[in-house]
Parts: sequence; structure tokens; C-alpha cells
Amino acid sequence: MQGVARNPLADPGILGVNAGAALAVIAAVVLFGTTTPSGYIWFAFIGAAVAAVLVYAIASLGREGATPVKLALAGAALSAGLVSLLQGLLITNQDALTAFRNWQVGSVAGKGWEQILPVLPFMVVGIVIVIFTGRWLNGLALGDDLARGLGQNPMLARGVSAIGIVLLCGAATALAGPVGFIGLVVPHLLRALIGTDYRWLLPYSVLLAPVILVLADVVGRVILLPGEVAAGIISVFVSAPVFIWLVRKRKAVAL
Repeated sequence: MQGVARNPLADPGILGVNAGAALAVIAAVVLFGTTTPSGYIWFAFIGAAVAAVLVYAIASLGREGATPVKLALAGAALSAGLVSLLQGLLITNQDALTAFRNWQVGSVAGKGWEQILPVLPFMVVGIVIVIFTGRWLNGLALGDDLARGLGQNPMLARGVSAIGIVLLCGAATALAGPVGFIGLVVPHLLRALIGTDYRWLLPYSVLLAPVILVLADVVGRVILLPGEVAAGIISVFVSAPVFIWLVRKRKAVAL
């Protein structure tokens, strides 16, 4: 996502994924009375996908196509609109507020194969797509003009990459909720360790991000026994200091 947007602070929020998924979850609670993760997981996935597609469609208007600046602005504008609708629904419905509070913190607790299997095909296809686009993202990192000089089509590269982003972010957000900071910190951490080549960054990100999430979940389960802290809360507490350390050490390598 950071490569497509050419924005070092890009995460699922920049394409409206989190806001779209959240609004869809609340709509499912309000309109259909759905209050269980297995019930609203599809709503979250569809909401995330629709929001990301809308952002890309809005950013693609005009002769320049979906430039990094237009993607960021379109994502911010759409997210603001979706959040305003979300807040309106939460104010008027107590059940929606309860469901949203449980989903918003981000957690893999209680998620079994019943919840994983429906989104697993989307994850597999998304992983294949994003790993395939590694060479294209290396070209985009040089700028659209240089990418064209290397024989690439920047619009095609962003379009295909966006499909992979929608599949992966939509599936992950629907399954675990908007787990904070992992999508932002992992790429920067890997850039400091292995460099900026997306052909390596992408597969290593696929491996490292789940490891961090599992570790956060394990820590959350044992830190306040017999209670439990959501993985999303632990990931923020751990990832935020790591990100600050990377910045202070000047290892937040440029795109």
C-alpha cells in the first residue's frame, strides 16, 4: 500500500478500508440485527472492498489517473464521510455501539476455521497478486516518468496492486478488525533490515506481520490473567515505540 500510494505513512486507513468495513459492520447490526463475528464478517469484507474501490475510482478521475496525492486525498475525504455516517448510527443504536466497540479494538480471539475459511481464498489470491507486483512497485518508487521509461504502465501497476490491497486488507480487517500500526510499522522495519526492494519486502511482510499479530495476541492473553487484552491494543503499545525508534535512528528508509 505504501508503494502504490508512494506515501510512507500509508496503511489500510488511507484507502478507506477501515472506515468502509466499520460502517458495513454497524449497518449489519442496525439493519439485520447481526451481533456475532461470523455474522458480520462478510459485511465487513464487502464494506472494505467497496470503500477501496471508490477511493481508487475517485482518484482515477482526470488525465493523470490515480496519482499518490489524489489517492491520499480521496481516501481521507471518503473516510471522513463514512466516519460521520458511522457516528450517526452509533449514537442512535446501543447494540451497534456494543458490536462496534468489540470489533474496533482488533482481535483474533474466538476466530476459528468457521471465520477463516470464507476469506481464505481472497487472502491467497491477494498474496499471489501483491508478490507478483513487486517489480512494478520498484518502478513506481522511481516515479511515473521513470517507470514509463522502463516500459511499465503506472496506471496498470497501481490498478493490479490495488486489487491485491483490496483482497488482503478487506479479508484481514473483516476477520480481525482494524488492528493498528502493524501495516504501518512492518514495512519500515523490514526496509531497515533488508532494503527497499519490493520483491523481497512483500514476501517478508507476509511472514512478519502475522508473527507480530500472534505475539501480540499471546501477550494479551497472559498479561492480565485471568482476563485478556485485545491483540489490537497490544500491537499499538508495542509498534508505536518501535516506529518512534526507527524514526530516531533514521532507519525509516525512503520509498
